Amino acid sequence: MTGPIPFDDRYDEPDQLRDQLRRILRHRVMIALGILLGVLGGLALSLQRAHTYTATSEVLVRSTTDPFSTVGVSADNQVSMSTEQRIATSAAVALRAAHILGRPESQAGALGDGLRVTNPQKSQVIRFEYTAGAPQRAASGANAFAEAYLDDRKSRNDATVQRATDALEQQIAVLNQRLATDQLERASAKPAAQNQLYNLQKRVLDIKTRDTDGGDIVRRATAPTLPVGPGMRTLVGLGMVCGLLLGIVLAWVRSALDNRVRSVGDVQAALRAPVLGILPSDDGGDDALLTVGRTSSPRTEAYRALAFRLRGAGNPDGPGRVLVVAPRDAGVAEEVAANLGAALADDGSDVLLVDTAPDTTSLATRLPLMPYEAPTLEEAFLPAGSVLVDTDVTGRFAFSSSGGLAPHHRVASEPDTSSVVVTGPFLAQADALAIAQRVDGIVVVAGLNRTRREDLRQVQELIGCAGGRLLGAVLDAGRPRRRLHSLRRRPKYGPEAHTASLELPVPDGTFSISRR
Repeated sequence: MTGPIPFDDRYDEPDQLRDQLRRILRHRVMIALGILLGVLGGLALSLQRAHTYTATSEVLVRSTTDPFSTVGVSADNQVSMSTEQRIATSAAVALRAAHILGRPESQAGALGDGLRVTNPQKSQVIRFEYTAGAPQRAASGANAFAEAYLDDRKSRNDATVQRATDALEQQIAVLNQRLATDQLERASAKPAAQNQLYNLQKRVLDIKTRDTDGGDIVRRATAPTLPVGPGMRTLVGLGMVCGLLLGIVLAWVRSALDNRVRSVGDVQAALRAPVLGILPSDDGGDDALLTVGRTSSPRTEAYRALAFRLRGAGNPDGPGRVLVVAPRDAGVAEEVAANLGAALADDGSDVLLVDTAPDTTSLATRLPLMPYEAPTLEEAFLPAGSVLVDTDVTGRFAFSSSGGLAPHHRVASEPDTSSVVVTGPFLAQADALAIAQRVDGIVVVAGLNRTRREDLRQVQELIGCAGGRLLGAVLDAGRPRRRLHSLRRRPKYGPEAHTASLELPVPDGTFSISRR
């Protein structure tokens, strides 16, 4: 052949991005699974948040760094809001909140699990956000923590006042004792002592009259009317989008790990040979093995087109001996070989279908063979042991079995005529490689979405090492599921009990072929 035969392959596009997209879209089940998981996740999250409420209260924090000496210090710089946030979430504040809510002290730690304390930027406000399973509980928790924080801060301010006044009162007591006992060395020192005593007493009065409250509640929490977070529709929509992304990732991974042929390009890349034909799926056909010359269907026309291309690939008198093999499924190769032989005989040629399997196969039982009669002069092309096939073609189409001969000897003994040779799975039987060395060309049958690319590469390597001529491949889109099921139940090789039999003559006698 001069080159690969071009096919309009919908899976093979020059644009790599489009090709990758189509590879991903082949695994629609994975994409649907991802979307389903996303929707279920969104529903689960919405149901979980349906009974979760959050209430918020806010407290304005007053300056407490040095509440009694603010000269030269701005109010904004007197409070460390990060420190106040840590104090608001401390165990002491949680214990006070438990007392306010009437809870036991042992529940103070669990009570603080629903609290979140934040500080809005550039402000002296602390925000208490409390989450609970009921609206009223959320509001009560936020208000309780705000009050507990202010109580804690007031107690700390009161303690600071007490410490400061205690020190000043000790100094006042010492001065009063000195003035009462007249222990001053000079008379002029008494007015100075009295002035100092007056300043200390004034200082104590100023400290005690200051407001020691830690701050003010500027926003009290109220019972929320809606649960926290987005609604069910939003969560389901987000879940669907996330599920779609997950499905695409799963489909991409599945596509990357998938080793089966999905297109003409996959077959050509694995075999390094052209695709001679594509057999479409024939869902409306029957279970008959032979369709050429008996029925009309798109699959039958595909066989005729395949035969036309093989005539151009061989000698002027015909394609010669053509071996039809499949990597691991002999049933598919048998169907292609039988119909290819009938299509080659439809132009008036004499074609012989040779079954080289060492044991009796299901091929003879499924072909419409004619009763054996002694060949006439017109049928002299038939070798011993051959039987005509009952099919409506222009030429003569016969079937021959190895009948106990070695497969490669059987091929070598056939007359010089067009022959279609079929054998067992190429990668499972050693005889297939010996036959490949004695034919004029080899056609490999690959099942779309069934045959592995690695098997095709191995077939190509073995044929190349044996010196065989690989004509190309046939891409089979598959038969109906019911037909594949019936073929799987029928054993391909080996003896078995039969309900009927057909005797074919062979060079050394006859042998029986079971027929269902």
